[in-house]
Amino acid sequence: MNTRIYKPNDLKNHDVKTDIKDVLLNGKNIIFPTETVYGIGAHVLNETGVKNIYHIKGRPSDNPLIMHMAKISDIGHYVYIDQPYVEALMNTFWPGPLTLVLRKKDVVPTWITGGLQTVGVRIPSHPVALDILKIAGVPICAPSANQSGRPSSTLFEHVLEDFQGKVDIMVDGGKSEVGLESTVLDVTGVHPVILRPGVITKTMIESITSPVLISEDATKQQIPKAPGMKYKHYAPKGSLTIVEGKVSDVVNHINTQIKHHHPNQKVGVIASSDVKDAFKTAYVFNIGDPNQPAEIASNVYIALRTMDQLNIDVIYSLSFKDTQYQEVIMNRLYKAANYQVITV
Repeated sequence: MNTRIYKPNDLKNHDVKTDIKDVLLNGKNIIFPTETVYGIGAHVLNETGVKNIYHIKGRPSDNPLIMHMAKISDIGHYVYIDQPYVEALMNTFWPGPLTLVLRKKDVVPTWITGGLQTVGVRIPSHPVALDILKIAGVPICAPSANQSGRPSSTLFEHVLEDFQGKVDIMVDGGKSEVGLESTVLDVTGVHPVILRPGVITKTMIESITSPVLISEDATKQQIPKAPGMKYKHYAPKGSLTIVEGKVSDVVNHINTQIKHHHPNQKVGVIASSDVKDAFKTAYVFNIGDPNQPAEIASNVYIALRTMDQLNIDVIYSLSFKDTQYQEVIMNRLYKAANYQVITV
């Protein structure tokens, strides 16, 4: 397949707009940037296009997809708004990295919901994503553009490496600003429930509606209500361990472990800028300033991808707690490490 690559300015061109619309309406796929991560998109109501996503990603069929839309006024065509607080959440956080899980109407096919009678919906804030939704004129489901279980894509080079020749169109939008998937909030009940943490935090949501509940460990569920809940996610190829504790103790422990590994093993470390030079390995990824949690969040997947590109066998990561986004950052790292954590 010949993948056509466009830049954001190309979306003003009539022929490019026609190409994008034809691809989506005819059951084919497009990769495009959002403010969270890059997504691989298909027209929600086209079964061929949606099934292509599952096939291309190697995604389990019971893992539901999120429906992306361009306008709040279109939401009522596809879902029921049961709770009085929902509209306030939409008006406050949309466009933006918040997905609301709502009861679906019959028009929404179960092939995007994993067989559930609910569906996740969001309006992205990335201008390219909004342009594509407006060009298509239809809702688009767009899970992260990565092989299922692997780190999500936040740079165009990531999706180019994974999907060139596998989709019809890619749009190069540079680096994703947020860098982590959206908060997923179940709003079908009296109290909203966070199914997947994101940069729209519990505290932020409770400023609009309270109380907000947090779901139990989603890996125990048989049927996931949102992406990223049931299956191993975000994992690099190398073995990842999170090391927690006082920073000096963490540094000493990791350096001791580095000495014990076989000389032929590549050992990498994911560290913040204040301690990046303290480790006795050539493979250290500076994830960012510890006082800039948004920077750290935006670099989580880039760190994991970099370790893959360097063919790192064993990875150690510091724990990035005590920040505004600690819940979402650590959620992704714990899942990437398959909950392999050492406290020193």
